[in-house]
Amino acid sequence: MENNNGFFGKFGGAYIPEILKTEMDKIAKAYNELIKDKEFINKINYIRKTYQGRPTPITHAVNLSAQANGAAIFLKREDLNHTGAHKLNHCMGEALLAKHLGKKKVIAETGAGQHGVALATAAAYLGLECEIHMGEIDIAKERPNVLRMQLLGAKIIPVTEGQKSLKEAVDSAFAAYLKDPENIMYCIGSVVGPHPFPTMVRDFQSVIGHEARGQIIELTGRLPDAVVACVGGGSNAIGIFSGFLEDKEVELYGVEPLGKGTKLGEHAASITYGTEGIMHGFNSLMLKDKDGNPAPVYSIASGLDYPSVGPQHAYLHEIGRAKYAAISDDECLRAFYALPKSDGIIPALESAHAIAFAIKLAKQLGKDKNILVNLSGRGDKDIDFVVDKYGLGEQFI
Repeated sequence: MENNNGFFGKFGGAYIPEILKTEMDKIAKAYNELIKDKEFINKINYIRKTYQGRPTPITHAVNLSAQANGAAIFLKREDLNHTGAHKLNHCMGEALLAKHLGKKKVIAETGAGQHGVALATAAAYLGLECEIHMGEIDIAKERPNVLRMQLLGAKIIPVTEGQKSLKEAVDSAFAAYLKDPENIMYCIGSVVGPHPFPTMVRDFQSVIGHEARGQIIELTGRLPDAVVACVGGGSNAIGIFSGFLEDKEVELYGVEPLGKGTKLGEHAASITYGTEGIMHGFNSLMLKDKDGNPAPVYSIASGLDYPSVGPQHAYLHEIGRAKYAAISDDECLRAFYALPKSDGIIPALESAHAIAFAIKLAKQLGKDKNILVNLSGRGDKDIDFVVDKYGLGEQFI
């Protein structure tokens, strides 16, 4: 779908300083060699099976489906992947690549902390130093994940500029990386950034879709009618979409954060409200202020408040292969509180956006249809923040 320069149609590319382009070329060359190397493939498959706990199962959310009174809802349980989310799928691959390149340290940004925890885990497993840049407001919201990163040996760099959130964390991590690219590898946390990262992260995350395709056929005897996943940068969504892109009868739905409303600064729905623009080294759809710079964004889910989106998502939107919708904070919270009581699963706030949309879609599709949702992470990291602010959620049930 992408060309050799990392473009998906007009989206993607590598708009970066020459010193960084040299490093990106090295990473791309090494990656293209490794994905054809049987030893590397065997090693990553071994780690997935014996350390990560793959394949993750698919669960039929029987009670939630009954409450929706429509299509059956199935959950791909990435919350059961080691570290509690899908992020370790690409972090382990990136860390293995860093080791192959002789790097001593991995560095990254994180929003909700799941990417940070996953990279810190991979770094510990492979004997690498790890440095995580995280916005100050996200450090306060996601304290359980901050403590996990520290226990895993990562150094946390609080980011206090701007909105003190994910976009600023990316800026900070990039600046730190540029000081010593010879010894450090920047492990981008989603299908964003300059080539080869949107392709590389997509490939590592495609394990979700390839597993899910076989599992859902085994469970139901057929392909799902719809596949649903939340979208910030878009790694979990492109991961599960990868298993179904060629199945034209399967509708693909990416769910963005509508936050508090449709005004600029109230949401982070980059595809729904964005326009073409270059940020963090790649061309995609992005939310801009009046001067054309990245706009302030907001979501209750720290992993979704990013003002752009992976270039492959922008391309899938442009050609109409995937549809993108937006879910508000209130709708997200209703789903966050509903799933534990209906089926005994506490979803991450990010994943709750996808659950909320799936409930709506189930009612529209009817009872003879199946929906597959990527439950990209568990909600342990969010419990303190949500309960402190909203209690046990009686107002959302």
